[in-house]
Amino acid sequence: MIVLPLVALALGVIIALMLQLGPVSGLAGFYVGLACLAGLDTVCGGVRSGVEGKFSTDVFLTGFVSNVVIAFFLAWLGDQIGINLFLAAVLVMGSRIFTNLSLIRRMMLTKWRDARERRRLLEQSQSSQS
Repeated sequence: MIVLPLVALALGVIIALMLQLGPVSGLAGFYVGLACLAGLDTVCGGVRSGVEGKFSTDVFLTGFVSNVVIAFFLAWLGDQIGINLFLAAVLVMGSRIFTNLSLIRRMMLTKWRDARERRRLLEQSQSSQS
């Protein structure tokens, strides 16, 4: 089910391009940017769990909703008390995105190397049998 997070990302991009909204300004821009970051964090986590073979649609969807709600709540709370908690949410989600991307890359490289090694060993065993 590695496809679902990527389809969700593509669908979001297509909808955004079709709506052709102008730049979001002011405080709403912070919240929309935070929602996009929360969504990207969830997509990266979904792809990672798909590569690991642990993907669950329920976990993906509830993770998306909870990431957005928690990020919005932190940003709103920060606005209410005068502390920039928006930055804390961005730092946490940004670091999770980079961590997930590096783990995805590492797992994909390992799978590719293993497949290449299996293919080499199979060719060796076939040539030695001939």
